[in-house]
Amino acid sequence: MKYILGAYSTAPVTAEWNPELQAQYFAQLKTLPNLQGLEHPFAGSLHPYDEQWFLQNIDPQWDFVFTCIPGVMDHIGRDPEFGLAADDERGRQAALEFCEQARLAVLQLNRHVGRQAVKFVQLHSSPNRAKASSSSARALQASLETLHSRDWDGAGLLIEHCDTYIEGQAPAKGFLTIEEEIAALTAANESTGGSMGICINWGRSALETRNAQGPLDHIAKARSADLLRGLMFSGASPADSPYGAWKDSHMPPAQAFGIKHFASDSLLTADEMRKCLHASDYKNLDYLGVKIAVRPAESGVAERVAFNRDALAILDQLTA
Repeated sequence: MKYILGAYSTAPVTAEWNPELQAQYFAQLKTLPNLQGLEHPFAGSLHPYDEQWFLQNIDPQWDFVFTCIPGVMDHIGRDPEFGLAADDERGRQAALEFCEQARLAVLQLNRHVGRQAVKFVQLHSSPNRAKASSSSARALQASLETLHSRDWDGAGLLIEHCDTYIEGQAPAKGFLTIEEEIAALTAANESTGGSMGICINWGRSALETRNAQGPLDHIAKARSADLLRGLMFSGASPADSPYGAWKDSHMPPAQAFGIKHFASDSLLTADEMRKCLHASDYKNLDYLGVKIAVRPAESGVAERVAFNRDALAILDQLTA
């Protein structure tokens, strides 16, 4: 089986853009035999530093899942009312304009490789309820209906569920509840005839609920609504580790099957992954994958690729 990899979260960290180092990283990623393609970060353009470099260094056979979360968080930092679920109309329209930039980047990448390589675009139900005046499923539904009317060149639209605002708990994202996202998607699909869905990220659901049961509950709710399309594994933990306690830091999985690169305090064990694979009916998902980060920040290219290789090896064992 082949997987989608959120490789940008393990890309080499340097003070300045280093195309040579990044090219080494991409070259080693191309050696992973079970890599279907990349979860690609979108922040306003196809690549934040050099679009031509990006197009020259990708494998043209890779598939892509765009994630808009880097750009969403950047906009929220400057405008707390920004978001597809914002009741503030100015903030909602700004988010729709940002999504239009993502659509144009999808077309650009597809044209370059000569096929519909971008399979999905992950959208988000911002703004952060701890900072914005208000947000709602109604506003998100309206935004989804608008976005569905646009030409995405074959790419499906998804909501990637992030942690919601919970009273007394500092949110990482603070977006809508999964129940509100399901309601908005269901209504938007009914009105447009679309098939927009949900992607669950294990770590983001775990940090919302502060336990490993949360991802299973979110998978069950999305699947019950016939909306579950993707599942990505990022870890999380209450431990005071280099990845932080209950942080959206894409912690690697715990040790399993003798792998050498792991996070010892991670709640993302092979057993929890197995439960989620079963609950999601993974063979019928549109994509399955991993998005992890590496500590310390000074880790070299080979070690970063090895962390990804070992995390994907766990999936290979569990899906064999």
